[in-house]
Amino acid sequence: MTGLAVTPEQGVMRTVLANGLTVLSESVPGVRSVAFGAWVRSGSMHEAPEEMGIAHLLEHMVFKGTARHTARELALALEVLGGSLDAYTTREHTSYQARVLDEHLVQACDVIGELVFAPQLREADLALERKVILEEIAMVDDTPDDVVFDLHAAAMFPGHPYGFSILGTKETVSSITAAQLRARHERAYRPGQVVVAAVGSVTHEALLEALERTGWAAQPAGTLPPPVAPVPVMPVLGQSHVRRRDATQVHIVLGGHAPRHDAPDRQALAVASTLLGGGMSSRLFQRVREDLGLAYAVYAFSNTQADTGQHGVYLATNPEQGEAALRVVREEMAAVAGGAMDEAEIMTGINQLKGQTVLSLDGLSARLYRAAGVALYDEPYKSLSELLAELDAITPAQVRAACAEYLDPARTYTLSLGPTRA
Repeated sequence: MTGLAVTPEQGVMRTVLANGLTVLSESVPGVRSVAFGAWVRSGSMHEAPEEMGIAHLLEHMVFKGTARHTARELALALEVLGGSLDAYTTREHTSYQARVLDEHLVQACDVIGELVFAPQLREADLALERKVILEEIAMVDDTPDDVVFDLHAAAMFPGHPYGFSILGTKETVSSITAAQLRARHERAYRPGQVVVAAVGSVTHEALLEALERTGWAAQPAGTLPPPVAPVPVMPVLGQSHVRRRDATQVHIVLGGHAPRHDAPDRQALAVASTLLGGGMSSRLFQRVREDLGLAYAVYAFSNTQADTGQHGVYLATNPEQGEAALRVVREEMAAVAGGAMDEAEIMTGINQLKGQTVLSLDGLSARLYRAAGVALYDEPYKSLSELLAELDAITPAQVRAACAEYLDPARTYTLSLGPTRA
């Protein structure tokens, strides 16, 4: 076993096993539970157009049975202990997570290890699970505030995996075979492409021992990860409307390019985004909803990946008010892009982010994601003091520069979905 261990004062311990598995842990005093998770570097950004949705389908299929457990046994394994088991797929990763009492860490490692490395992936199970995924797609289709984001991504990144639906389409999901799932699993679900993290009432030594006992260290290293399509230099700009007669509101997304995960101006944009549309005190909420009554839902959003990012605004309103609401949102974005935020407002945004950062780290889930990010994004671990110091170091000039670079409405793609164009 080889690896680099970080001192406890820095918070997160790290070891890389001989087969390439990266293991991280953070001990949190005063709790009796452990949050344990595995992240596989396999998401929708690794898919070909004809296999759109395969990462998400594979995430579902591993729960249909493994070499040692039936689907029902998997469902019961942690729940009968009072624990929980969950999974999700993103553009970059597929994650499997458990929350258990500290005395049940081995059971959590065993169940997730079976899901990751030993799923059956049978054709008969695929026929049933495909129906479940198609129902999930239909459910999302009935939710316009979800659909509009998929449509916007497809418009901004035409033909690129960043524009794919993570769920896939009815056509692609219906055509994916068990052989394709096994091939994807064989290539991506290998220790060198997996990051494991545990946070809570756990020591690093106990985590390594649990992984050894449940077979993680014995897994073969595997080969290369799934390929990734080159990222577009700049997403498409413009405006379009998708007519949907059954929608009672018009849903609008204005989105554009944003810094990637490790970019130096990411935190400055986070401050600007918070002030623009991050809560009840934000500019958009106060003007669009409180002052003018043009929408119930209006907020800014930001997504970062290892190689790019997206930032924008979402709102939903009565079709008769869509044009006016969109005009006001653009006015606010143009104002902040032009330098409208003064120093006092910017300091308010920095303090708001500092408070949110401290509060988020009271929960084990946020700490688990932060620990995994050390390996997933190849970044150094930062203590809470360091995170807060980074926010304190942000200057008004940096925030205004981020506003000018990323919040200009002329540099976004606007897509509306509803009975009439906004």
